[in-house]
Amino acid sequence: MVTLEDVARQAGVSLATASRVLNGSTRQVGAAMRTRVEKAAAELGYRTNVAAQTLARGASNVIGLVVHDLVDPYFAAIADGAMRAADAEGHVVMVGTTRRDPEREIAYVATLNAQRAKAVLIAGSRVADPVATARLKAELDRYRAQGGRAACVGQDLLGVDTVAPANHAGAARLAGALADLGHTRFAVLAGPPHLITAADRRAGFQAALAERGLPEPQIVYGRFDRDGGHAAAASVRPDVTCVFAVNDVMAVGALAAFRERGVRVPEDVSVAGFDDIPTLRDHVPALSTVRLPLAAMGSLAVELALAGEDEPQVVAMEGEVVLRESVRAI
Repeated sequence: MVTLEDVARQAGVSLATASRVLNGSTRQVGAAMRTRVEKAAAELGYRTNVAAQTLARGASNVIGLVVHDLVDPYFAAIADGAMRAADAEGHVVMVGTTRRDPEREIAYVATLNAQRAKAVLIAGSRVADPVATARLKAELDRYRAQGGRAACVGQDLLGVDTVAPANHAGAARLAGALADLGHTRFAVLAGPPHLITAADRRAGFQAALAERGLPEPQIVYGRFDRDGGHAAAASVRPDVTCVFAVNDVMAVGALAAFRERGVRVPEDVSVAGFDDIPTLRDHVPALSTVRLPLAAMGSLAVELALAGEDEPQVVAMEGEVVLRESVRAI
């Protein structure tokens, strides 16, 4: 691989001079010397080190991405889309995880503001806490007042450009598709009641069943992760024929719990999730779910933030119902 040292040697200049030319330093280099460095770089096929550009420019091309949990494939897919879009524009993405702590989320925005990040992306559900939401919005307002740009993936509650997954509508469509297979007795592994994404999905599913005159589903609350789904599955009533977990990782936990108890999926009970995270597409049995374009959501958030429109835009991302082997008709 061609290094910056190779370019400096071929151009007959110091390493520092080559770096100033190719890594975006604000320090001026004479036209003749700049031409020599750029010609050497072209001849050798040198690729600019974007991370080095970031340091040279005082972090002016850094985009901060704040997510709840990078181990969760949902956020990993969004981060991947954001990083690809940022790289195409010559930006670097720095990722911070909050572990679903609103205070850490606020602190990250303040830190990125102090570091003069060009843009901040917030990915993840809001919680049903108006005070926490107002404090985060105020921190984002301070950041934007100093020239920063911001976007979020989640609910439109922060006054910034927003990529909004259609959680309620997607869950409603899934409920309709499962009812069309003949299911009438459902359980919903509903996640935490204070998490707006989980609540929207639960409410959409319930509303669709009510519109069809079907019985109210059993609601089981718990953590919004694999272990939460595993624990919640233990409380599912034996008469239930179909379980809807409000995200895919909870569904995977439920599948493991059923397998441990000798409950067959889908022969004894059908299971569906939400998100269609890429890492589960080869799971056995293949999980029925609502597919969200996760990488595209991350990419779009970057595009909205960098566009810097005066009026915040809200772009709804519709989900597609995907029925696979984890559900069956009855």
